[in-house]
Amino acid sequence: MGHPRPLPEHVDADLLVLPDGVVAHAWVEHRDGVVTAVGHHDGPVEGAYPLVMPGFVDIHCHGGGGASFDGGLDAARTAARTHARRGTTAMLASLVSAPVDVLAEQVRGLAAAIWSGELGPVRGIHLEGPFLSPDHRGAHDPDALTLPTEEAVATLVEAGGGLVRMVTIAPELRGGLKAVEQLVAAGVVAAVGHTDADYALAAEAFARGATVLTHASNAMLPIHHRAPGPIVAALEAPGVRLEVILDGVHLHDAWARRLLTDAGSRGVLITDAMAAADASDGTYELGGLTVDVADGTARLADTGAIAGSTLTMDAAVRRALGELRMDVAAVARAASTAPAAAVGLPGGALEVGGPAHLVALDASYEVVALSAAPTP
Repeated sequence: MGHPRPLPEHVDADLLVLPDGVVAHAWVEHRDGVVTAVGHHDGPVEGAYPLVMPGFVDIHCHGGGGASFDGGLDAARTAARTHARRGTTAMLASLVSAPVDVLAEQVRGLAAAIWSGELGPVRGIHLEGPFLSPDHRGAHDPDALTLPTEEAVATLVEAGGGLVRMVTIAPELRGGLKAVEQLVAAGVVAAVGHTDADYALAAEAFARGATVLTHASNAMLPIHHRAPGPIVAALEAPGVRLEVILDGVHLHDAWARRLLTDAGSRGVLITDAMAAADASDGTYELGGLTVDVADGTARLADTGAIAGSTLTMDAAVRRALGELRMDVAAVARAASTAPAAAVGLPGGALEVGGPAHLVALDASYEVVALSAAPTP
């Protein structure tokens, strides 16, 4: 895939995704980063883009283009640029587990870069750890895991200066439920994940304010007819959003379709991408652990555990529209509207007066043009 070209200020579309539905033979105008007008034609327009939708919003992403967000400023720029050219116009930079003091330093570095505008679409930080279950740690260093004490949580939140937007936590850990409440009181989204929580405990975490289930079905108890687990608890809890990694590896397509259908407006597509996204197979590092990537699948070298994905949001959208046969409005909601709402990121919907975060796709659902393609 080449670099998408800039969209003109007047954009014609065979299909245009708006907040109230998909409009055929439509147009949208934007200027100085703001949507200024939308409308529709009486019929097809020559040269129109097959599909124009809101820019993608990724709230769980560790890296791409051979680089990780925990690898320093140059690496973070590379990762951000990689996802920007794939149609992601707003995102969180995710960090894996590390000792609290190390993680706090990483957060401070990312926060400074975000405030300066050096990371393009990156608008906040997601901490996937270190408050995770050792039994469901996945690709996290077990030596970096720790309990969510009030001091540790405060240290990490304060390090971000308001830019730590989401923290994944296992609520069964000592102090876990109190930490959920502490995060929510600080204006941070608490996400349940990498957890051994059963249905009742997960439901309690959601009742106390957690509003996201981190990569649903992965690193947690499965659904059983006598033990429904955290997935059913999330589906039943009003306002809780379920992250779905649509790479064909983390979830069977049939199960991914079921999750997104049942979650409805609360289903959120994420990449959970690591450095090998939009890069070659080979050996990489994730949070100090060695990762082997073969045929686009990332696994820890020592245990074989899945270690993030090599997914980009445009590929997730293509899979949703293709293999999963989802309708365009539902895909745009899961790829843009729902994730933006989940953590308060800009964009997510095309409306007059809103940010001009537009992405144009061709008939094969490849990204061919962007209204805002940040180049950090």
